[in-house]
Parts: sequence; C-alpha cells; structure tokens
Amino acid sequence: MKIALACDHGGLNLKNATIEYLKSKGYEYEDFGTNSTESCDYPEFAVKAAEAVASGKCDMGIVVCSTGIGVSIAANKVPGIRCAHCHDTYCAQFTRLHNNANMLALGEKVVGIGYALKIVETFLTTEFEGGRHERRVNKITEIEKKYSK
Repeated sequence: MKIALACDHGGLNLKNATIEYLKSKGYEYEDFGTNSTESCDYPEFAVKAAEAVASGKCDMGIVVCSTGIGVSIAANKVPGIRCAHCHDTYCAQFTRLHNNANMLALGEKVVGIGYALKIVETFLTTEFEGGRHERRVNKITEIEKKYSK
C-alpha cells in the first residue's frame, strides 16, 4: 500500500513522525511537502496528495495542518476523495468501516504525536465493511458527480 502525505508548516512535525511510522511498518509513501516550518498555504500541498490518491498513484492519503480542518476541506474538493478529519481512533475506524474514506486529516496542535500515530494505524488497518454502507458511499459519489461539472 502506498500512502500520499502532505502538510503545511503547522503539521510538519506530525507528518515527519508519520513518515517514520510508515517506514517502520513497511509502507511505501510519497511526500508532497511541505518540508519547511516557513509559513505556506496548505491547499497547495493537500491537493497534490489528494490528486495522487484520486488518480490511483497512491492508495490512501494523510494530510496534516495545525487543526486538520483546512487540509481536509482542500482535499475533499478533489473528485473521488473522501477525506475524514479524525481526532480519535473511533472516528478513524468508523470512517473506514462505513464511509470508505481514502484520506485522513489530522491536526498537529489538536492531537499529540503518540495518539495521532495510533489514529494513523487504525485508519490504515481497517477495511471498508461494504454492504449497506456501499449504497451510502455510492450516494455520496452521485452527489459529487452532480456538482463537479
């Protein structure tokens, strides 16, 4: 499984810790930046990771900013992306089980690095349940198609 990663200056420490976690677990990854603590614009980086997931270049994505909110909004503008902003393992588990989320957004200033890595692990290791949830995810896709003209 290949993971797309991106962050702004406010999420750099957590993105770097996530990279170390991914390496330790044998995941492939692609880092779409930033790699600096200088102020930057999160949409530029989040959209690159989202495009990599939407195109199939990467299987899943993780985006980080100070709160996780901005990067999740930006990533979700890319058709085919279901980016979930999670702050606990329960949300990470159920967004995979029920929503088939393909990207995770985290806030470095909201969740400590140790717990954030547990969220990452839960997100990456939980499979989509399908069944009645597939119908609901398909309805989300239809909404997206309607408004992505």
